[in-house]
Formats: sequence, C-alpha cells, structure tokens
Amino acid sequence: MPDVIKTAPATEDPKTAVAEPVAVKAEKARSLWGDAWVDLRSNWYFVISSVLIVILLVMTVFPGLFTSASPTSSDLVHHFLGKPELGKVGSPEWLGYDGQGRSVYARVIYGTRASVIVGISVTVLVTVFGGLIGMLGGYFGGWVDALLSGFTNIFLGLPFLLGAMVVLQAFTNRSVWVVVLALAFLGWTQIARVMRGAVITIKQSDYVQAARALGAGTSRILFKHILPNAMAPVIVVATISLGVYISAEATLSYLGLGLAEPTISWGIDISGGASQIRVAQHILLYPSIMLSITVLAFIMLGEAVRNALDPKSR
Repeated sequence: MPDVIKTAPATEDPKTAVAEPVAVKAEKARSLWGDAWVDLRSNWYFVISSVLIVILLVMTVFPGLFTSASPTSSDLVHHFLGKPELGKVGSPEWLGYDGQGRSVYARVIYGTRASVIVGISVTVLVTVFGGLIGMLGGYFGGWVDALLSGFTNIFLGLPFLLGAMVVLQAFTNRSVWVVVLALAFLGWTQIARVMRGAVITIKQSDYVQAARALGAGTSRILFKHILPNAMAPVIVVATISLGVYISAEATLSYLGLGLAEPTISWGIDISGGASQIRVAQHILLYPSIMLSITVLAFIMLGEAVRNALDPKSR
C-alpha cells in the first residue's frame, strides 16, 4: 500500500485572501423630523433662541422669580422719573422709575406675559384656521379651491396693521383676547397659501395615490398622509410670524389702539416713555430692548427650523 504523504495546508496569500463578511448592524433610517432634530442640536441659532425663549416663558408664568416689586405700585414722591441704578441688579430701582413712580424693571418683567400670550395665541389660531383652509382648497381643487382662494385673497388684500386698527377701533374694552382675535382675524392668509401649495405638491405623491387606490377615505388621507408631510413649511412660517405678531401688538398698543391700562405691555410703556424721552430715556429704552430681543429670538428660531427642514440647505 503506497505511503500517503500528508502535506501542510498552503498558506493563503494575504493579497489574494478573501475577507470574511462582517455583519454590520443596519442603522435605523431617520425621518425628516429626526434629521431636523439632529441638525437643530448643532445649530447655535437654535440653541441661543431656545434659551431666550425658555427664559421668556418662565417670565410669563412665574414673573415673581425675577422681581419682588409690584409693576403697578407707584410712589410719585420718591420715585418720580428715578434714574437707573445699574449697580443694583435685580432690585426695583435697577432700571429706574417711570413718570408715575413705577419700577421700570418690574414692568419689563411683567410685560412679557401679555406679549408672549398674544404671540402664541395668535399663532395657534392662524395655524389652525389658515392650515384648514389651505388644506381643503389644495386637496379638493376645482370650485372648492377657487372659492377658498378667492376668500383668502379678499383678506390678503387688507393691510394687516391698518385692518387691525379698524377692527380694534370698534371695541372700547381692548383686553388681551380682543387683540388676539383681531390679529388672528387678519393674519391667517399666509399660512393658508403655504399649506395650499404644500398640499397640492404632496397629493400627487405615490403613497397618497396608493392610499387612495386601497380605498382610504378622504379624512384618513388628509390627516394621516398629507397633513404630517405638509406641516414642515407651515411650522417655519408660523414660528417666524410669532415674532411679527408680538411686534404688531406692541405697535398697536403704542398707538393707543391695542392693549390699554391696567394691562401691562411693552407697547404701552414705550408709548408712555416717548413723551419723556428728553428727560428720562430709560423709560423708553428698556421695554424697547426687551421687545427687540423677544422678536429676534423667535425669528432666529424660525430661521433655524427652516434650515433644518429644508433638505436643499444640507
């Protein structure tokens, strides 16, 4: 029987060796909102504006955390047009006193409440109403779209501030909610046009056509398939517009057609400080700075959200 010669197995050439497949854990695909959140966390516009907005919201709900002074108590004998004492940070006299002996600092803090409530409330109302009008017109088209678009164009032709002045002129008691309704009555048109354009584009998508072919009802298609995908541009416009509504409220209050005493508002204080600007500039200065910071914070937030939700900007 012939001897069997055992040979050692040949060593594989590292150049020709085939690497064994390595199992790679599939990364979970992120949605548009997931990608947007990742982008927002690294955007300093978003970080700064979010911090400012959180502080403003805390001022709105808990103004007593920032000052113990009353914004309505006055002392004409001791505090008439009192100058700011900038070294006493957080004290009632920190930003001085107005012509009625009231603490400017306390009024700046408490004035946040009216402005933020007006801005958020108007934004919610115009987003709901304008979004509904735009969604129905964009989805159904035809005579429904023509009717709703014509209705929208009528309001779009009215100057925003001038129309608000006319509406508010009819009310003798102009509370916060009267101003909110007046601004929402004229401010929904832009949201409606943005939503209409987004719905017209999305309703041609394959997944909408597939849902319709599978027998999905109109309400299911609108609220499950179209609305979630059409909200991105609407949220961007609504966030930026929030700062515009706060500015509009201050403008109307400054002109004497918006909020009125005893409501505490930056616009009211700016109006009162304008008459004393030659002798006490601080009455006008500090509410104006606070108003500018608030509007800027919401505009910066809107810019950050727009960049995060726009795939072309990545």
